[in-house]
Amino acid sequence: MSSILTNNGAMVALQTLKSINTKLTDTQNEISTGKTVATAKDNAAVWAISKVMESDVKGFQGISDSLNLGESTVAVARNGAETVTDLLTEMKGKIVASQEQNVDRAKIQTDIVALRDQINAVVGAAQFNGLNLLSNRETDAGSGTVKVLASLDRSDSGVSASDISVNKKDLSTAASAVTGGTVANLTSAETLDATQTGTLAVTDPTGAGQIFSLGITGVDTDGSNFNPADYTTGTTDTDAQKIMYIARDGDTAGDVAKGLEQAYAIYASEEGMDTDVFNVTASGGNLNISSTVTDATDTVEARIDTLTSPTEVTIGGGLEKLNDIDVTTDSGADAALVSVEFMIQNAIDSGASFGSAQGRIETQAEFISSLTDSLKSGIGTMVDADMEEASARLQALQVQQQLGTQALSIANQAPQSLLSLFR
Repeated sequence: MSSILTNNGAMVALQTLKSINTKLTDTQNEISTGKTVATAKDNAAVWAISKVMESDVKGFQGISDSLNLGESTVAVARNGAETVTDLLTEMKGKIVASQEQNVDRAKIQTDIVALRDQINAVVGAAQFNGLNLLSNRETDAGSGTVKVLASLDRSDSGVSASDISVNKKDLSTAASAVTGGTVANLTSAETLDATQTGTLAVTDPTGAGQIFSLGITGVDTDGSNFNPADYTTGTTDTDAQKIMYIARDGDTAGDVAKGLEQAYAIYASEEGMDTDVFNVTASGGNLNISSTVTDATDTVEARIDTLTSPTEVTIGGGLEKLNDIDVTTDSGADAALVSVEFMIQNAIDSGASFGSAQGRIETQAEFISSLTDSLKSGIGTMVDADMEEASARLQALQVQQQLGTQALSIANQAPQSLLSLFR
């Protein structure tokens, strides 16, 4: 049945043309924006995921800047530690030369002082943006560790930041000063007799500025092996400072043990003490003590004390013993050789620590860069338009639009054919 009131063909053609025009508009938007999902109405789920990923990309770009800053800071510290190592090695050559009797020790001492001043200059200048990793003499908790923002970790519970911790080292020559106090806390004690070996357990520091001291008492009942007076440090606060280590922020029991080992070796050399009678070596968080002369009647007692309630504590630099080196005498030259050997090792350990940290930061920076690229690629896969497909679809829709327009025109002309029936 034909009707002049209802043109079904025209209505179908019109709806088809509207659909084609809508698709054509969407395709043109894709081409102009370059995105299949440009707004939340295009695809709410994909849009939400892409926006979360875009925020992560922005965060990782900030992390890359943090890693670059951290890497530069650690690189400066590593270069400083390596330079200090070279200067100490040169100083060791001077000290070795001073062991001879027929050399001008005064001139050698002048050279050593010049090298010490150069070390001070290097350590003072080894800072980046005001941060010096070669100085760790603050007493504030957390001051001995620098955290470099390394990553954002997303999980079901949310987002958390992770850091790379870089421990400060101390290669300054500032001398420590301890005034007053009481030797009150006995943390560990051991007596060497016929066993000739023992272990002193070192406790973890409670914080920066805690003073650990190694005390020694010798007993020789038959007077055959050694003079006890040569191996007795006493129990006063002044005695406690003879062989001591002041903890820095971030120190562990192992750091304290190592510090006491070095302090004893230097003290023994300065005082002419025989290490066969009493010797100390660090092993992890313990001090291993030994003697080759003690027996049932000849004993050496060693103890670890802490100096409590000092009225003043200044954490000394890791190379503070440089101030005590004096090769103008035989005993001074001997003690200097022991001291510089330990200080070289400290500088080497510092350089190695910074080198490891710098390598880790570089690796993380490379990973973050690759991860950022992967995230960008993933976002593009979800929301970017396939331009080749969009171009082909545009041309097809344009043809469909032309045909739809013609179909609508034909459908609109159909009622006119009814006029011939009434002629």
